This record gives sequence, structure tokens and C-alpha cells, in this order.
Amino acid sequence: MARPKAKELTERELEVMHVFWADGEQTVTQIRDALATNGRDLAYTTVATLVRILCEKGFVKQANTERPFQYHSLRSFEDVSGNLVSDLVQKVFGGSRDQLLVQLMGRSKLTATERATLEQILREQSQ
Repeated sequence: MARPKAKELTERELEVMHVFWADGEQTVTQIRDALATNGRDLAYTTVATLVRILCEKGFVKQANTERPFQYHSLRSFEDVSGNLVSDLVQKVFGGSRDQLLVQLMGRSKLTATERATLEQILREQSQ
């Protein structure tokens, strides 16, 4: 029996999604160039395969019918990152958000900006 297709993003797929979120609609060549600029030099066929998989998973859609094909993201950074964090909280911390916060806070001291952001979020949540 075949293994079901994963809906989660692999590390490389997430790298490609970051290109879409930063630069918008892209061709495979543009994605490959952006990845190479960031130190990830992949073959054109590898990037094309990653884009095809992202299309199959519903993260990306082909925008045109003529070559070169353009692709765009169907899912926002906020949506994807929110789902990844929710999955992390469930899988690692058994649903305990406070345990996630303890880990984050225990690793390093908050900057003044981070502290102000956190205080603002807490104020908004308590209203």
C-alpha cells in the first residue's frame, strides 16, 4: 500500500515558499536564482520538482498557460507559520503553549522590542 502524500512542508519546500512570500509571482528560474543568492544552489529540475509538489499539496498555483510558467503562493506566510507553530505545540509540548513560552524565554533574554511586542499582545488579549 502506498504511503499517503504529506501535507506538511519539507525544509526545501519551505525555502521555496519563502521566495514566493518575499518576491511574489515567480518562474522556476527566478526561484532557483533567489535560492542560489541565499546560498542554496539547486538544479533547475530540482526546483521544478519542488514547485510541482507544492502545486500538488495546494500551496502554489500556476498562474499562466504559456512558457515561461509563472507560479504564485496560495497560502500566506501567516497561515503557514501559524499552522507550523500549532503543530509544534501539539507534537512537542502536548498542546501546552505555556511550555513553548518557557522554552523560548529560557533560551535567551528578551530584547526591549520583543518585550514591548509581547506586552502589547498580552494587553490586546486581555481586552
